[in-house]
Amino acid sequence: MSKNKKRVSLLLTSMMALSLALTACGGGNTNNENASGNGGKAGKPVELIWYTIGPPQKDMNMVVDEVNKYIQPKINATLKMNMIDFGDYTQKMQVKVASGEPMDIMFTSSWAFDYVQNARKGAFMELDDLLEKYGKDIKDTIDPAFLEGSKVDGHNYAVPANKELPAQEVWRFNKDLVDKYKLDIDKVDSIESLEPLLKTIKENEPNITPYAMVKDFMPVLPFDYIIEKMPMAVYMDTKDYKVVNILETPELKNSLETIRKYYKAGYISPEVATTTSVDDLYKSSNWFMDRATSQPMADNLWSASYGYPVVSKPASKPYIYNWSVMGSMQAISANSPNPDKAMEFLNLLNTDPVLRNMIDSGIEGVHYEKVGENRMKNLPESKNYDMPTFSLGNIMLNYLNEEDPDDKWEIFKKFNDSGVNAPLLGFNFDTSKVTSEIAAVQNVKEEFWAPLMTGTVDPNEYLAKANEKFKAAGLDKIIAEAQSQIDAWKAANNK
Repeated sequence: MSKNKKRVSLLLTSMMALSLALTACGGGNTNNENASGNGGKAGKPVELIWYTIGPPQKDMNMVVDEVNKYIQPKINATLKMNMIDFGDYTQKMQVKVASGEPMDIMFTSSWAFDYVQNARKGAFMELDDLLEKYGKDIKDTIDPAFLEGSKVDGHNYAVPANKELPAQEVWRFNKDLVDKYKLDIDKVDSIESLEPLLKTIKENEPNITPYAMVKDFMPVLPFDYIIEKMPMAVYMDTKDYKVVNILETPELKNSLETIRKYYKAGYISPEVATTTSVDDLYKSSNWFMDRATSQPMADNLWSASYGYPVVSKPASKPYIYNWSVMGSMQAISANSPNPDKAMEFLNLLNTDPVLRNMIDSGIEGVHYEKVGENRMKNLPESKNYDMPTFSLGNIMLNYLNEEDPDDKWEIFKKFNDSGVNAPLLGFNFDTSKVTSEIAAVQNVKEEFWAPLMTGTVDPNEYLAKANEKFKAAGLDKIIAEAQSQIDAWKAANNK
């Protein structure tokens, strides 16, 4: 059942967006004359092309063959599954969509292949009618907050995963090393408090990476971002909803100085600014700590996935952000020739436990074995099919891990109820008036973001340079436009 939780935005050109929108005319009617709706078996099966996020898996084709044997009799369709690793997903999908490469279903989110912006640019098909006709089971199954909270200008353009609703950041630790050196993780309450633990590992374990980090890392900061991983946000405790440039805040500067200190001490890989995945470290257990977004009983999930114990400590409160509501979604391409079948598949993925567990955990007897009616454990071959669970639909259909309590999914629902609304929950920034500025800011971000955020360069030297470049690219104009929209939204919603 489950797998690693890991962790930005993009713009399509207006002309390509218009082209996609025109191609999509006709809405939810399939153009494949051989296909029959609602699981009919007449005619040649439709092949659905699916792009999703995560490291490509060695046994993926083997699993997809079994998936196709299962779904073809049900919906007269088969699946061609393609995976793109986390660090490359946004850029590669941007190119594929802009070039018109054939596809039916694609992973999108607030943090990878930006959902709101691409919905507004015409990359995704509006799903309201398709959900009513072929996805009613989805609407009856998932928490209504996901569908309501992920609407863009009043419409759904993707099917959200039914998962944890709040986002809670945690520090994760390789428990074997915590126990070996009797390290007290209960004292960890900030990035600064990690230093004595990292120092112990560095001095005693030369083959271990003390802090496993990738190039899109950002420190935990008290902000709700206008666009994820862009330098404009409001404070979490804001009363006036003033948008700030985070590059000018003491919170960011202090955190970057600490990260730079860790980088120079050798706690972070010297190649971190170009590292898109640390999956090899997880598989080999050659890491001590990292940071992740958590969920109830995530330690059990990670431990089952990696094959050794992982423990965690909260790094933030459980906030409900736009990006957590939109944190994992499957969209149907605006130029899909098979939108009806694509929605039938998504309906099945989100409501059929057999399919959901096969896509998630692989083949019973090969990658996992059942140890109870609704409980499983991974087998050694699971390392060849280790999927990111959060990205694959309704997680509450997943089999329990060996250590999970029987009421795991009830605990999830209570966790969802405990979430604290972030200040900008429900606000979606319309970037149409600052499209060129955002493109320019993205170019600056490509140059400065990873080196700054990972400690590869000295923030005392490069933070001011980056800020100057961001401002020259139009950051202040974007902030002014965001402020204007937030003020209007705030007034309309009595914030």
